[in-house]
Amino acid sequence: MPSTLPLSSLLLPGGVAFYGWPISQCQDPNSPLATQFSLGIRVLDIRLAIVNGILISYHGIYPQKLPFLDILTTVKTFLTSTDGQTETLVMSIKQEDQASLLFSQLVHEAVYHGPCEEDMWFLENRIPTLGEVRGKIVLFSRFGGDGEGWEDGLEGLGIHPTTWPDSEEDGFEWWLKGTQVKTHDWYSIGSFLSIPEKATKASQILLQPRPPSEFPVLSITYLSASSLLALPHTVSCGFGFPSWGLGIEGVNSRIGKWILSLFSGETEMKEFKEYHALPDPVVEPRLRGWCLMDFISHTNDVGLLGLLVECNYRGRAAGEEGWT
Repeated sequence: MPSTLPLSSLLLPGGVAFYGWPISQCQDPNSPLATQFSLGIRVLDIRLAIVNGILISYHGIYPQKLPFLDILTTVKTFLTSTDGQTETLVMSIKQEDQASLLFSQLVHEAVYHGPCEEDMWFLENRIPTLGEVRGKIVLFSRFGGDGEGWEDGLEGLGIHPTTWPDSEEDGFEWWLKGTQVKTHDWYSIGSFLSIPEKATKASQILLQPRPPSEFPVLSITYLSASSLLALPHTVSCGFGFPSWGLGIEGVNSRIGKWILSLFSGETEMKEFKEYHALPDPVVEPRLRGWCLMDFISHTNDVGLLGLLVECNYRGRAAGEEGWT
């Protein structure tokens, strides 16, 4: 990928980083962080809480027991490896407890004095180009309040959302230095009967207009969801034998098939063409954004991970999106 591309014009696969057994399980135990990196994961959704003065990975009320410093050690190993030194990782950090100031102080200490040296972090509150952050971690801070204790305050806390409503079904938008950030994080879906609607809403946000809008757009979408009647594994992977009409297909497989239909020019491609008023011959659809999902090993099995990576090579045009 050209170094001139802003991260908003890439499609970066991502996911909740850890296992989370039992109720909040969102990855298979055979998908540790290093394996996720080798499969193409480039956005990490890390949830942390303070336990005995140490930042520990958490998901809601369920401890995942891995210290944050251990996570950073694995990240450093990847980014300093032969395969990883030209890559970048976006690291979303969300606070899962209430000790706001102490939490922010502990993250600050880990960033400036932890396993990853300070110069391995991109801490500006803007969307960088790929060339600016090769071999680096782009901090995405879902904590920090007003930025107290951080150099440059909120301008030194990485990408910092100005709003994040809880489980907004139709998504929400916010602005970052002239970039419109469209976000889908509808996770409380009621039951498995809402899986088709969830898949549609989570995928459509990735479609970008052709020609591009007058301002850059970053789409962030979470394919994950859960409820008492639809645990994370059910939402992501489905259950039963849906191809035989016995069960329901999960979000991961649905979105994989949707992307294939766009690539092959089937029904959804026609709808895309009509929506964007494209002439014949129609140009390839442009799918961009950061796409976070559960059960990475399953997405690999159904081909979704490979399709998401392939999107980075589709719909390109010289002079657009930073493409050269």
